Amino acid sequence: MSVSDTPPSAASGGGPARVSNWNLPNAITVVRILLAPLFVWMLLADGGDDGWLRWAAAALFILAIATDGVDGALARRKGLVTDLGKLLDPIADKVLTGGALIALSILGELPWWVTIVILAREIGITLYRFVVIRQGVIAASRGGKIKTIVQSVAISFALVPLWTIFGSWIDWVNTILMTAAVILTVWTGIDYLWQAWKGRRAKRAAG
Repeated sequence: MSVSDTPPSAASGGGPARVSNWNLPNAITVVRILLAPLFVWMLLADGGDDGWLRWAAAALFILAIATDGVDGALARRKGLVTDLGKLLDPIADKVLTGGALIALSILGELPWWVTIVILAREIGITLYRFVVIRQGVIAASRGGKIKTIVQSVAISFALVPLWTIFGSWIDWVNTILMTAAVILTVWTGIDYLWQAWKGRRAKRAAG
């Protein structure tokens, strides 16, 4: 779908109306990005203590990451899908989840290697998207969306101090969820590059 900052006038006639980048789904996506620094500050402000700031930070993360489904559904339902939205949406997810992972590692609650592996994949794929942007914006795949959901669930469990309610056994749940997130992150990254390589090879063969 083509993108235009200024919708054509009704008198222009012919062709479908182009969608403005300045729409509600994109605004929600931008707000999600802007909430990331506030969330990280709240999480680190009391040094990871299990007080109200920790609970508030976890609630803010869950609320912010949940809007990913809201803006996507709204864009599709209202016909407001834009290339900018397809580009910003996965970036917003990566900013939020990346900030959470770094903060958890700073607090000593998550091994740094987990954070590094996940961030290396996310940053690498994002850079690749920018490299090939002239060939068209690549939207998130189904596998990538599943990966994002699993990451979000794993991080949410790590953020909410459920051990204060259920005891230390909840750490096993957190470990299982984060392990699944790491496996999916690596696998979808490899699959993404493989599919991109096959697509480029097919285009060269057709051309």
